[in-house]
Amino acid sequence: MSQQLLLSLVLWASCSPGNAGTAHGTLSQPRVRCRASRYPVAMDCSWTPLQTPNATRAMSFIATYRLGIATPKQSWPCLQPTPQATQCIIPHVHLFSMVPYVLNVTAVHPSGTSSSLLAFVAEQIIKPDPPEGVRLRKSGQRLQVLWHPPASWPFPDIFSLKYRVRYRRHGSSRFHQVGPIETTNFTLRATQPNAKYCIQVSAQDLTDYGKPSDWSLPGQVEGAPQKPWRLRP
Repeated sequence: MSQQLLLSLVLWASCSPGNAGTAHGTLSQPRVRCRASRYPVAMDCSWTPLQTPNATRAMSFIATYRLGIATPKQSWPCLQPTPQATQCIIPHVHLFSMVPYVLNVTAVHPSGTSSSLLAFVAEQIIKPDPPEGVRLRKSGQRLQVLWHPPASWPFPDIFSLKYRVRYRRHGSSRFHQVGPIETTNFTLRATQPNAKYCIQVSAQDLTDYGKPSDWSLPGQVEGAPQKPWRLRP
């Protein structure tokens, strides 16, 4: 059986009804998601129960993961701070492997249990946190933008990031975007000397794995009063 077909079966299984009791209502499956913002150190997973039959009764969760979907194999605990927590950590990342992880989250409630499966490849769920410390330096008609990689990205010198910069002048509704940029600075030329600009930076894995980060907070001019921007959608 092909790997693609097996992955399809696992994804189908994650959408099928769980083993839920009916005496006090139906216990919906947890909605599970995983993200590698700390690649390659760990992957962070979380889930949201879609329905709680009796909000006054405690619900706990059992989270485990395994490698591969062809046959049942050894599983390991996805590390939770408490049994009631709705997040867990997979601490070991197998780099550049096409063998998917399979995360199994089981909600345990007095009215029954319900499980969800999520299959994924580590590199496909990479999404860094936004860059930090975005700041602006004015020099005549030039505006230099500087930033730092996200502190949560463990090895920026080994697993490099690339960046995109978007900017708009105060009063304009349209952003201009430049990039990708492989350094942590960029200079806008021919800017208007007295104009104010909203400038934000996004990070992505250099090799295009996963997704770009959300946009950073708007950069502030060095030495200027720190006034927050109100971004319109």
